[in-house]
Amino acid sequence: MQVLSLPSPKVRAWIPVLAGAAAWVVLYRSILPLWDWLVYDLAGLAPDTRLGHAVHFFFYDVTKLLLLLAAAIFVVSVLRSFLSVERTRALLGGRRSGLGTVLAAGLGGATPFCSCSAVPVFIGFVSAGVPLGTTFVFLIASPLVGPVAVTMLYAMFGLNVAVLYVLTGLTLAIVAGTIIGRFGLERHVEDFVYQTSLGKGFDPSRELTWADRFQIGRDEVVDIVRRIWPYLLVGIGLGAGIHGWVPEDFFARVAGPDNPFAVPMAVALGIPLYTNAVGVVPLVGALYAKGVALGTLLAFMMSVVALSLPELILLRRVLKPRLIAVFVAVLAACIIVTGLLFNAILGARLLVL
Repeated sequence: MQVLSLPSPKVRAWIPVLAGAAAWVVLYRSILPLWDWLVYDLAGLAPDTRLGHAVHFFFYDVTKLLLLLAAAIFVVSVLRSFLSVERTRALLGGRRSGLGTVLAAGLGGATPFCSCSAVPVFIGFVSAGVPLGTTFVFLIASPLVGPVAVTMLYAMFGLNVAVLYVLTGLTLAIVAGTIIGRFGLERHVEDFVYQTSLGKGFDPSRELTWADRFQIGRDEVVDIVRRIWPYLLVGIGLGAGIHGWVPEDFFARVAGPDNPFAVPMAVALGIPLYTNAVGVVPLVGALYAKGVALGTLLAFMMSVVALSLPELILLRRVLKPRLIAVFVAVLAACIIVTGLLFNAILGARLLVL
Protein backbone atom coordinates (compact mmCIF):
# COMPACT_ATOMS: atom_id res chain seq x y z
CA MET A 1 0.00 0.00 0.00
CA GLN A 2 1.36 3.37 -1.00
CA VAL A 3 1.69 5.84 1.85
CA LEU A 4 0.96 9.46 1.01
CA SER A 5 3.80 11.71 2.05
CA LEU A 6 3.09 14.90 3.94
CA PRO A 7 4.00 18.23 2.39
CA SER A 8 7.44 19.57 3.18
CA PRO A 9 7.81 22.08 6.04
CA LYS A 10 8.30 24.88 3.52
CA VAL A 11 5.03 24.04 1.77
CA ARG A 12 3.20 23.71 5.09
CA ALA A 13 4.45 27.15 6.12
CA TRP A 14 3.02 28.72 2.95
CA ILE A 15 -0.47 27.16 3.20
CA PRO A 16 -1.87 29.43 5.98
CA VAL A 17 -0.23 32.47 4.39
CA LEU A 18 -1.87 31.84 1.02
CA ALA A 19 -5.21 31.12 2.72
CA GLY A 20 -4.89 34.36 4.69
CA ALA A 21 -4.08 36.28 1.51
CA ALA A 22 -7.21 34.92 -0.18
CA ALA A 23 -9.32 35.86 2.85
CA TRP A 24 -7.76 39.33 2.85
CA VAL A 25 -8.76 39.91 -0.77
CA VAL A 26 -12.34 38.84 -0.06
CA LEU A 27 -12.57 41.11 2.99
CA TYR A 28 -11.05 44.10 1.21
CA ARG A 29 -13.49 43.83 -1.69
CA SER A 30 -16.43 43.50 0.70
CA ILE A 31 -15.93 46.41 3.09
CA LEU A 32 -17.37 49.17 0.88
CA PRO A 33 -20.70 47.46 0.17
CA LEU A 34 -20.78 46.28 3.80
CA TRP A 35 -20.55 49.82 5.21
CA ASP A 36 -22.91 51.15 2.56
CA TRP A 37 -25.50 48.68 3.81
CA LEU A 38 -24.78 49.15 7.55
CA VAL A 39 -24.68 52.97 7.53
CA TYR A 40 -27.16 53.89 4.83
CA ASP A 41 -29.62 50.98 4.83
CA LEU A 42 -29.55 49.48 8.32
CA ALA A 43 -28.82 52.66 10.32
CA GLY A 44 -30.93 54.78 7.98
CA LEU A 45 -28.44 57.65 7.60
CA ALA A 46 -28.74 59.54 4.34
CA PRO A 47 -25.56 59.56 2.20
CA ASP A 48 -26.06 63.18 1.20
CA THR A 49 -26.02 64.47 4.80
CA ARG A 50 -22.97 65.55 6.76
CA LEU A 51 -23.63 63.03 9.53
CA GLY A 52 -24.17 60.12 7.19
CA HIS A 53 -21.12 60.96 5.10
CA ALA A 54 -18.89 61.44 8.18
CA VAL A 55 -20.01 58.17 9.82
CA HIS A 56 -19.46 56.24 6.60
CA PHE A 57 -16.07 57.94 6.10
CA PHE A 58 -14.95 56.92 9.61
CA PHE A 59 -15.92 53.24 9.62
CA TYR A 60 -14.99 52.55 6.01
CA ASP A 61 -11.56 54.17 6.32
CA VAL A 62 -10.81 52.46 9.65
CA THR A 63 -11.46 48.98 8.28
CA LYS A 64 -9.82 49.70 4.90
CA LEU A 65 -6.65 51.12 6.43
CA LEU A 66 -6.39 48.36 9.05
CA LEU A 67 -6.48 45.76 6.29
CA LEU A 68 -3.93 47.63 4.19
CA LEU A 69 -1.65 48.21 7.17
CA ALA A 70 -1.78 44.57 8.22
CA ALA A 71 -0.79 43.46 4.72
CA ALA A 72 1.98 46.06 4.41
CA ILE A 73 3.44 45.33 7.86
CA PHE A 74 3.42 41.57 7.25
CA VAL A 75 5.15 41.80 3.86
CA VAL A 76 7.75 44.32 5.02
CA SER A 77 8.48 42.37 8.20
CA VAL A 78 9.11 39.18 6.23
CA LEU A 79 11.40 41.07 3.85
CA ARG A 80 13.22 42.71 6.76
CA SER A 81 13.93 39.29 8.24
CA PHE A 82 16.47 38.85 5.44
CA LEU A 83 18.32 42.05 6.37
CA SER A 84 19.18 42.83 9.98
CA VAL A 85 20.01 46.26 11.36
CA GLU A 86 23.62 45.14 11.80
CA ARG A 87 23.87 44.06 8.17
CA THR A 88 22.36 47.39 7.13
CA ARG A 89 25.01 49.27 9.07
CA ALA A 90 27.77 47.06 7.65
CA LEU A 91 26.46 47.63 4.14
CA LEU A 92 26.64 51.41 4.52
CA GLY A 93 29.78 51.61 6.66
CA GLY A 94 32.66 53.41 5.03
CA ARG A 95 30.77 54.37 1.86
CA ARG A 96 31.48 57.98 0.96
CA SER A 97 30.35 58.05 -2.65
CA GLY A 98 27.06 59.11 -4.15
CA LEU A 99 26.16 55.43 -4.44
CA GLY A 100 26.29 55.04 -0.67
CA THR A 101 24.01 58.04 -0.24
CA VAL A 102 21.43 56.70 -2.68
CA LEU A 103 21.68 53.27 -1.06
CA ALA A 104 21.09 54.82 2.37
CA ALA A 105 17.91 56.49 1.12
CA GLY A 106 16.63 53.26 -0.39
CA LEU A 107 17.41 51.25 2.74
CA GLY A 108 15.78 53.94 4.87
CA GLY A 109 12.55 53.59 2.93
CA ALA A 110 12.68 49.80 3.06
CA THR A 111 13.58 49.51 6.77
CA PRO A 112 11.49 52.15 8.52
CA PHE A 113 12.17 53.17 12.11
CA CYS A 114 9.93 55.34 14.24
CA SER A 115 11.22 58.49 15.91
CA CYS A 116 11.74 56.63 19.20
CA SER A 117 14.40 54.53 17.45
CA ALA A 118 16.36 57.57 16.24
CA VAL A 119 19.01 57.52 18.96
CA PRO A 120 20.10 53.85 18.81
CA VAL A 121 20.01 53.89 15.00
CA PHE A 122 22.17 57.04 14.90
CA ILE A 123 24.68 55.62 17.38
CA GLY A 124 24.88 52.33 15.51
CA PHE A 125 25.47 53.95 12.14
CA VAL A 126 28.12 56.40 13.32
CA SER A 127 29.94 53.76 15.36
CA ALA A 128 29.98 51.53 12.27
CA GLY A 129 31.84 54.21 10.31
CA VAL A 130 28.91 55.43 8.23
CA PRO A 131 29.59 59.06 7.17
CA LEU A 132 27.52 61.68 8.97
CA GLY A 133 25.74 62.88 5.84
CA THR A 134 24.84 59.32 4.83
CA THR A 135 23.56 58.66 8.35
CA PHE A 136 21.25 61.67 8.11
CA VAL A 137 20.01 60.47 4.71
CA PHE A 138 18.92 57.22 6.33
CA LEU A 139 17.57 59.03 9.39
CA ILE A 140 15.36 61.25 7.22
CA ALA A 141 14.22 58.62 4.73
CA SER A 142 13.40 55.99 7.34
CA PRO A 143 10.36 57.64 8.98
CA LEU A 144 9.50 59.70 5.89
CA VAL A 145 9.19 57.00 3.24
CA GLY A 146 7.89 53.94 5.06
CA PRO A 147 5.41 51.33 3.86
CA VAL A 148 2.76 52.60 6.27
CA ALA A 149 2.82 56.12 4.85
CA VAL A 150 2.92 54.90 1.25
CA THR A 151 0.13 52.38 1.80
CA MET A 152 -2.14 54.93 3.40
CA LEU A 153 -1.41 57.52 0.72
CA TYR A 154 -2.23 54.95 -1.93
CA ALA A 155 -5.49 54.15 -0.17
CA MET A 156 -6.41 57.84 0.13
CA PHE A 157 -5.13 59.37 -3.11
CA GLY A 158 -4.25 56.61 -5.55
CA LEU A 159 -1.08 55.30 -7.16
CA ASN A 160 0.20 58.53 -8.70
CA VAL A 161 0.32 60.48 -5.45
CA ALA A 162 1.88 57.52 -3.57
CA VAL A 163 4.64 57.22 -6.18
CA LEU A 164 5.14 60.98 -6.15
CA TYR A 165 5.53 60.95 -2.37
CA VAL A 166 8.08 58.12 -2.47
CA LEU A 167 10.22 59.78 -5.14
CA THR A 168 9.97 63.15 -3.42
CA GLY A 169 10.77 61.76 0.02
CA LEU A 170 13.83 59.86 -1.20
CA THR A 171 15.09 62.88 -3.15
CA LEU A 172 14.51 65.18 -0.19
CA ALA A 173 16.40 62.80 2.14
CA ILE A 174 19.35 62.61 -0.26
CA VAL A 175 19.53 66.37 -0.77
CA ALA A 176 19.11 67.30 2.90
CA GLY A 177 21.52 64.63 4.16
CA THR A 178 24.13 65.56 1.57
CA ILE A 179 23.91 69.25 2.51
CA ILE A 180 24.27 68.44 6.21
CA GLY A 181 27.27 66.25 5.47
CA ARG A 182 28.99 69.07 3.56
CA PHE A 183 29.08 71.29 6.66
CA GLY A 184 31.66 69.04 8.32
CA LEU A 185 29.94 68.99 11.69
CA GLU A 186 31.26 65.68 12.98
CA ARG A 187 32.70 67.46 16.03
CA HIS A 188 29.16 68.41 17.03
CA VAL A 189 28.27 64.76 17.64
CA GLU A 190 28.65 63.81 21.30
CA ASP A 191 32.01 62.10 21.93
CA PHE A 192 30.56 58.92 23.42
CA VAL A 193 28.90 58.09 20.08
CA TYR A 194 32.26 57.53 18.39
CA GLN A 195 33.41 55.41 21.33
CA THR A 196 30.43 53.05 21.20
CA SER A 197 31.23 49.50 20.20
CA LEU A 198 29.25 48.10 17.33
CA GLY A 199 28.89 44.73 19.03
CA LYS A 200 28.93 41.26 17.55
CA GLY A 201 26.46 42.07 14.80
CA PHE A 202 24.34 39.57 13.00
CA ASP A 203 24.70 35.98 14.10
CA PRO A 204 24.64 33.77 10.99
CA SER A 205 24.77 30.50 12.92
CA ARG A 206 21.06 29.88 12.58
CA GLU A 207 19.24 30.54 9.33
CA LEU A 208 15.57 31.46 9.65
CA THR A 209 13.05 29.16 8.02
CA TRP A 210 10.00 30.39 6.13
CA ALA A 211 7.88 29.43 9.12
CA ASP A 212 10.10 31.63 11.31
CA ARG A 213 9.83 34.55 8.89
CA PHE A 214 6.06 34.27 8.64
CA GLN A 215 5.84 34.13 12.43
CA ILE A 216 7.90 37.31 12.62
CA GLY A 217 5.47 38.93 10.18
CA ARG A 218 2.43 37.89 12.20
CA ASP A 219 4.01 39.06 15.46
CA GLU A 220 4.87 42.44 13.92
CA VAL A 221 1.31 42.89 12.66
CA VAL A 222 -0.12 42.23 16.12
CA ASP A 223 2.48 44.39 17.90
CA ILE A 224 2.35 47.40 15.56
CA VAL A 225 -1.43 47.44 15.14
CA ARG A 226 -1.84 47.19 18.90
CA ARG A 227 0.42 50.23 19.36
CA ILE A 228 -0.99 52.43 16.59
CA TRP A 229 -4.73 51.74 16.59
CA PRO A 230 -5.51 54.69 18.94
CA TYR A 231 -3.69 57.04 16.56
CA LEU A 232 -5.61 55.51 13.68
CA LEU A 233 -8.97 56.08 15.34
CA VAL A 234 -8.12 59.63 16.44
CA GLY A 235 -6.67 60.57 13.07
CA ILE A 236 -9.56 59.21 11.05
CA GLY A 237 -12.05 60.60 13.55
CA LEU A 238 -10.61 64.09 13.14
CA GLY A 239 -10.51 63.55 9.41
CA ALA A 240 -14.18 62.56 9.38
CA GLY A 241 -15.05 65.65 11.37
CA ILE A 242 -13.15 67.90 9.01
CA HIS A 243 -14.56 66.07 6.02
CA GLY A 244 -18.13 66.48 7.21
CA TRP A 245 -18.38 69.73 9.13
CA VAL A 246 -15.48 72.17 8.75
CA PRO A 247 -16.25 74.87 6.17
CA GLU A 248 -14.09 74.86 3.06
CA ASP A 249 -13.37 78.59 3.19
CA PHE A 250 -11.62 78.18 6.60
CA PHE A 251 -8.79 76.11 5.11
CA ALA A 252 -8.86 78.17 1.92
CA ARG A 253 -7.94 81.20 4.04
CA VAL A 254 -5.40 79.51 6.30
CA ALA A 255 -3.64 77.12 3.92
CA GLY A 256 -5.25 77.57 0.55
CA PRO A 257 -3.34 78.05 -2.71
CA ASP A 258 -3.98 81.81 -2.63
CA ASN A 259 -2.02 82.21 0.60
CA PRO A 260 1.68 82.73 -0.29
CA PHE A 261 2.71 81.66 3.23
CA ALA A 262 0.62 78.47 3.27
CA VAL A 263 3.57 76.06 2.89
CA PRO A 264 5.85 77.65 5.54
CA MET A 265 2.86 77.83 7.90
CA ALA A 266 2.09 74.15 7.29
CA VAL A 267 5.69 73.17 8.07
CA ALA A 268 5.79 75.35 11.20
CA LEU A 269 2.56 73.77 12.44
CA GLY A 270 3.76 70.26 11.67
CA ILE A 271 7.05 70.33 13.59
CA PRO A 272 5.57 70.50 17.14
CA LEU A 273 3.11 67.68 16.44
CA TYR A 274 3.85 64.14 17.55
CA THR A 275 2.20 61.63 15.29
CA ASN A 276 2.98 59.38 12.36
CA ALA A 277 1.46 58.47 9.02
CA VAL A 278 -1.38 56.66 10.75
CA GLY A 279 -2.52 59.87 12.40
CA VAL A 280 -1.65 62.45 9.76
CA VAL A 281 -2.71 60.84 6.45
CA PRO A 282 -6.45 60.81 7.27
CA LEU A 283 -6.20 64.51 8.14
CA VAL A 284 -4.35 65.16 4.90
CA GLY A 285 -7.06 63.36 2.97
CA ALA A 286 -9.83 65.34 4.61
CA LEU A 287 -8.04 68.66 4.11
CA TYR A 288 -7.37 67.86 0.47
CA ALA A 289 -11.07 67.23 -0.04
CA LYS A 290 -11.63 70.74 1.32
CA GLY A 291 -9.44 72.30 -1.36
CA VAL A 292 -6.04 72.64 0.34
CA ALA A 293 -3.25 72.35 -2.24
CA LEU A 294 -1.44 69.04 -2.54
CA GLY A 295 2.03 70.56 -2.14
CA THR A 296 0.99 72.28 1.08
CA LEU A 297 -0.38 69.03 2.47
CA LEU A 298 2.68 67.00 1.49
CA ALA A 299 4.89 69.60 3.19
CA PHE A 300 2.74 69.41 6.33
CA MET A 301 2.90 65.62 6.35
CA MET A 302 6.67 65.56 5.82
CA SER A 303 7.28 68.01 8.65
CA VAL A 304 5.09 65.98 11.02
CA VAL A 305 6.73 62.66 10.15
CA ALA A 306 10.39 63.71 9.75
CA LEU A 307 10.74 66.70 12.13
CA SER A 308 8.72 65.82 15.19
CA LEU A 309 9.68 67.59 18.41
CA PRO A 310 10.06 64.34 20.45
CA GLU A 311 12.56 63.03 17.89
CA LEU A 312 14.59 66.23 18.23
CA ILE A 313 14.55 65.85 22.02
CA LEU A 314 15.83 62.29 21.70
CA LEU A 315 18.50 63.34 19.21
CA ARG A 316 19.80 65.87 21.72
CA ARG A 317 21.28 62.91 23.59
CA VAL A 318 23.72 62.31 20.73
CA LEU A 319 23.86 65.65 18.87
CA LYS A 320 25.02 69.04 20.09
CA PRO A 321 22.65 71.99 19.68
CA ARG A 322 24.38 73.43 16.60
CA LEU A 323 24.03 70.19 14.62
CA ILE A 324 20.38 69.86 15.65
CA ALA A 325 19.76 73.44 14.50
CA VAL A 326 21.42 72.71 11.14
CA PHE A 327 19.38 69.50 10.77
CA VAL A 328 16.09 71.31 11.42
CA ALA A 329 16.94 74.30 9.24
CA VAL A 330 18.13 72.29 6.24
CA LEU A 331 15.31 69.75 6.32
CA ALA A 332 12.61 72.38 6.91
CA ALA A 333 13.96 74.47 4.02
CA CYS A 334 13.98 71.45 1.71
CA ILE A 335 10.40 70.59 2.69
CA ILE A 336 9.21 74.16 2.09
CA VAL A 337 10.87 74.29 -1.34
CA THR A 338 9.30 70.93 -2.20
CA GLY A 339 5.82 72.10 -1.21
CA LEU A 340 6.15 75.37 -3.11
CA LEU A 341 7.43 73.56 -6.19
CA PHE A 342 4.53 71.12 -6.22
CA ASN A 343 1.97 73.85 -5.73
CA ALA A 344 3.47 75.83 -8.61
CA ILE A 345 3.73 72.92 -11.06
CA LEU A 346 0.98 70.49 -10.20
CA GLY A 347 -1.96 72.74 -9.49
CA ALA A 348 -4.77 71.51 -7.28
CA ARG A 349 -5.61 67.94 -8.36
CA LEU A 350 -3.67 66.85 -11.41
CA LEU A 351 -2.16 63.68 -9.95
CA VAL A 352 -5.15 62.12 -8.23
CA LEU A 353 -6.60 59.11 -10.02
